[in-house]
Amino acid sequence: MDLFGDLPEPGGSAQGKEAPGQLRLFDDLPPAGSADTASGAPEQVSAESHAKGEKRKSLEEEEKNGREELVEKKVCKGSVGVFGLKGYVAERKGEREDMQDAHVILNDITEECQPLPSQITRVSYFAVFDGHGGVRASKFAAQNLHLNLIKKFPKGEVVSVEKTVKRCLLDTFKHTDEEFLKQASSQKPAWKDGSTATCVLAVDNILYIANLGDSRAILCRYNEESQKHAALSLSKEHNPTQYEERMRIQKAGGNVRDGRVLGVLEVSRSIGDGQYKRCGVISVPDIKRCQLTHND
Repeated sequence: MDLFGDLPEPGGSAQGKEAPGQLRLFDDLPPAGSADTASGAPEQVSAESHAKGEKRKSLEEEEKNGREELVEKKVCKGSVGVFGLKGYVAERKGEREDMQDAHVILNDITEECQPLPSQITRVSYFAVFDGHGGVRASKFAAQNLHLNLIKKFPKGEVVSVEKTVKRCLLDTFKHTDEEFLKQASSQKPAWKDGSTATCVLAVDNILYIANLGDSRAILCRYNEESQKHAALSLSKEHNPTQYEERMRIQKAGGNVRDGRVLGVLEVSRSIGDGQYKRCGVISVPDIKRCQLTHND
């Protein structure tokens, strides 16, 4: 049996010729050396390259769009924006004949504080003043403390907003107290009024709480895990019974009797109270910082 009967004999006349009825494996390709070779092959390569280019371009656009969509989702998810704040007040006169407390609600003082650092877009101010010995200290603080704050608020670019705002609050309290004491001492007889002060300065979504005395600032925050609301203290009470406060009063030559400065004043820090300033009562506030969340 001839195993290779389908092949032409070497050197036979069929070499280089196509046998009748023989199957061609590459009928779809033009014969080598034909006139279609020069024109057909480059056209096919060009078409394939164009198709690959279009596909690559399409993939790049999809990948780019996917990246942009992912970034957009991350930004939208991470960005909260500035929370809207609006103040409300309720007050009740105690046993005294006149109302000695005062309050201030300024939902937006952004324009008054211009030009602001570029990091700040909104400034709000809320304050409560609990007067004692008269109404003049609390009213003076309510009328002037925020004005002094606006004057001293950082203008233009700053290195650290937090440090600058805290320094601004310290200077504002000191200046307001000095102004009132100067006015009080010029009276005949001198005014003996005093007042606590609890101020909340909202810079975008950050609260700066500055306080003197025993008026409190409290934040209500919802806990998603326990599904309960919790009260967070944002201020520090200043009473002469506290160790640090008592030590300062005693070093200044004062004393604490029955939990009061010289047996009379219940707070160890205040605006006014000129007769107790030489006994260690000061107007330096404690300042705390709190980041607002959507659960507040």
